[in-house]
Amino acid sequence: MSRHYPPDAKWHEMERGGIIPQAGNATEYTVGGWRNEHPVRDNECCIDCLFCWIYCPDVAVHIKDESVKYQGFSSDHCKGCGICAAVCPKDCIEMVPGGEFQPDEPGQSEEE
Repeated sequence: MSRHYPPDAKWHEMERGGIIPQAGNATEYTVGGWRNEHPVRDNECCIDCLFCWIYCPDVAVHIKDESVKYQGFSSDHCKGCGICAAVCPKDCIEMVPGGEFQPDEPGQSEEE
C-alpha cells in the first residue's frame, strides 16, 4: 500500500526494515527550542574522555578538531535529553532547569 504525502512534508515514509536513507544528518535539524533542561559542564573536573560527544544523539557537543578537546554545547542541537550527563565517568555534567544556555555558564560553546 503506497501513501502519498504533500511535497513540502518534512518527513518521509521509512522503508521496511528500518533502513535509514540519510544517516548522519542531525546537523540539518535544530531541536534546541523545546528543551526544559540543559547541560552545564564543570571544566575543572572534565578529563576530555569525550564520552559526551560519542553518545550525544544530536551533535550538540562541539570539539576542537586539532586538539580533540571538548569545546562546548550547541544550544541549537541540544534537546536536553541528559545522555551526556548520564555517561560522564567523572559526573562533570549536570542537567540544570531551564531551556536557555547562559553565556556565563562554564562549558558554553564559542561557536553557535
